[in-house]
Amino acid sequence: MDSNFMRLALELAGKARGRTSPNPLVGAVVVKDGRIIGRGYHKKAGTDHAEVHALLEAGDKAEGADLYVTLEPCNHYGRTPPCTESIIRAGIKRVFIALQDPNPLVSGQGIQKLRSCGIEVYERIMEEEAKLQNEVFLKYISTKLPFVALKTAISLDGKIATETGDSKWITGEEARFHGHMLRNTYDAIMVGIGTVVADNPSLTCRLPNGDGRDPVRIIVDSKLSISLEAQVLHHNSSAPTLVATTAQASKDRIKAVEKWARVLIVNDGPLVSLQDLLRNLGEQEISSVLVEGGGHLNGSFLREQLVDKFYFYVAPKLIGGARAPGPFQGNGILELENAVEISKLSLKPLGNDILFTGYPRTKEG
Repeated sequence: MDSNFMRLALELAGKARGRTSPNPLVGAVVVKDGRIIGRGYHKKAGTDHAEVHALLEAGDKAEGADLYVTLEPCNHYGRTPPCTESIIRAGIKRVFIALQDPNPLVSGQGIQKLRSCGIEVYERIMEEEAKLQNEVFLKYISTKLPFVALKTAISLDGKIATETGDSKWITGEEARFHGHMLRNTYDAIMVGIGTVVADNPSLTCRLPNGDGRDPVRIIVDSKLSISLEAQVLHHNSSAPTLVATTAQASKDRIKAVEKWARVLIVNDGPLVSLQDLLRNLGEQEISSVLVEGGGHLNGSFLREQLVDKFYFYVAPKLIGGARAPGPFQGNGILELENAVEISKLSLKPLGNDILFTGYPRTKEG
């Protein structure tokens, strides 16, 4: 029964995917005599937490009830009051927690506060599922760096375009729709200047009925050579466009681009340091980045070991040609024993295509 109630709490938390950054996804369920009397989830940063919503729905019936929550309740004042106070005040008897919050402001303190007030606390209920759901938050809160996911669409023989650069469309409608769903959940989308020149993308989220949320658009452009007519600078969107460049860019060029976008001077140059860029984004509370670059940007992220998760959309097509580009260019692996291994690999059919999702294997496995 504990797993069933926690599973419902996880489902509730998932409703806010892409909306709570830099906060975590959290769901909560209040149960009394085996019946659910309250449900809630954290909907947006700065608003009430999941526990508060669930306890409000339960009302006076919450006294003596159990609370299932996917993340340790907070015990500090931030944008909202401590959730532990609401739990204690409601008269909750037992609290079941999926995952302890690694945030130094919370970690263990919420649990300790509840126990000191006589509330029974049970931990690690569906902990692995909770970790997966909050993989972005766990990376960001512990490192202050955004979680980096790399997405690419390839043919069956590993090409992202023909040798003439034609890449529309390698995958079908279902795979492209799934890609827009990803854009809806990540804080930012990143491409290199080569992709802007080749495809002139808008980098917006195009879901039916206008349900999507545009991510922050980031262009890596070391020479600040982006065309002032590029679509990404002019598309009507509430999401800003950031152009990352180096101190070698001229003041006149910076001033021209800043009419349409924010220019980030990342480092002295000659190339944008991706590590410095990610640190900069983390300081802006951008907790996740979806890289949709071409082979050069992808290759740099792979070579510098900056990717936390991979999305490979594989289409049943053969392109061929030695000069047709692959998803990772630049200096690759010289010895096979040093190849990047993918762990926790899963696959999902999307029409005629297949989505492979996985994580780079760490030394710890």
